[in-house]
Amino acid sequence: MAKVVVVTSGKGGVGKTTTSANLAAGLASMGYRTVAIDFDVGLRNLDLVMGCERRVVYDLINVIRGEATLRQAAIKDKRLDNLYILPASQTRDKDALTRIGVEGVIEGLKKAGFEYIVCDSPAGIEHGACMAMYYADHAIVVTNAEVSSVRDSDRILGLLDAKTQRAEQGLEPVKTHLLLTRYSPARVAKGEMLSHKDVIDLLGIEFMGAIPESTTVLQSSNAGVPVILDPSSDAAQAYIDVVHRFLGEQRPQRFLEPPKRGFFSRMFGMTNDAPVAAAG
Repeated sequence: MAKVVVVTSGKGGVGKTTTSANLAAGLASMGYRTVAIDFDVGLRNLDLVMGCERRVVYDLINVIRGEATLRQAAIKDKRLDNLYILPASQTRDKDALTRIGVEGVIEGLKKAGFEYIVCDSPAGIEHGACMAMYYADHAIVVTNAEVSSVRDSDRILGLLDAKTQRAEQGLEPVKTHLLLTRYSPARVAKGEMLSHKDVIDLLGIEFMGAIPESTTVLQSSNAGVPVILDPSSDAAQAYIDVVHRFLGEQRPQRFLEPPKRGFFSRMFGMTNDAPVAAAG
């Protein structure tokens, strides 16, 4: 059975698109036939992060309106045979997303043999976000370790409990997973950021892991290559762990404590902290 996974949060700029790209790439690299759908009508960033923006001819709204088929609109990734991207439209109104239209796309992808359908949700709680989550089986709630981001994520959890197909039909609830992005244990130690334990206590859902704050995430996004495809960085390793946990594998949590300083660092006051940039 195909599984529909929405990557969502109430707040913008927390790394939903980056997470969608890396989750989809990670699943595809493990042999699962995967498609990532960009629901952010009007902006369309997923194709940029995945490096296929120049290959976009048709988009999600073209398919919903019957102007193109899924086969025409879905873009095959050049690096992974099992990975496809269905881009959003930059020019159409968000109201072009209809429940019947989205259902047709989801069912068409299931019939095409996709095992995972990853829905990259726009920020907020408006129409596009509700359409992205309506048919979800799983929801990855992406948040930063700050009060405003966590509060907005709590609002999203309320929508997942009340305004999805599963909720309306009285089925088993959408399975929710918490992912912390841009996490810095050093800033937590200084009291500048909530700890992962604080966020888990506030939201009360399954913790999938933390993606450490890292320049490689932004560099990879700018290059159009999901960071998970280059496992040399901490961020890539964190996303690999997340994919395995999502698939049910038990893996120890990493990147939740500050790195231990070596002898020379302690002796001469050197630091392991490096400049970081925000993930897209």
